[in-house]
Amino acid sequence: MTGLTGPALRVTVYVGEDDLWHHRPLYSEIVHRAHAAGLAGASVFRGVEGFGASSLVHTARLLSLSDDLPVAVVIVDAEERVRAFLPQLDELVTGGMVVLDACEVVRHVGRDRGKK
Repeated sequence: MTGLTGPALRVTVYVGEDDLWHHRPLYSEIVHRAHAAGLAGASVFRGVEGFGASSLVHTARLLSLSDDLPVAVVIVDAEERVRAFLPQLDELVTGGMVVLDACEVVRHVGRDRGKK
C-alpha cells in the first residue's frame, strides 16, 4: 500500500529481543504478519537499554552485555486497518506492551526499486 496520508494510527509493540514465536523472533513474526495483512509499513528498532514489567534493566553497555535488549516494532496505517490487526497482536504478545497513538501521515511513498 502506498499513498497513505492524513490521520492514521501508530501501534508500537515493546518486546524483548529474545522473545520467540514458534522458534522465530517475535518481532519478525509481527512484521511478517503486518505485511501479510497489507498494512502500510512496519519497522523494528533495537533499544540500547531499557526495562519493562519485570523491572530488570537490560543494557548493551560493554561491562554488562545483555542478550535480551528491548525491541520496538512500529506499525502505521489507517485506524480501521490497525484496529483490525490488533487481535493478531493479542495472540502474539504474551509479555511486553502494545501502545496506540493517533498520528498524521504527511508523506508515504515507496522507493523505486530500480534506483538507489
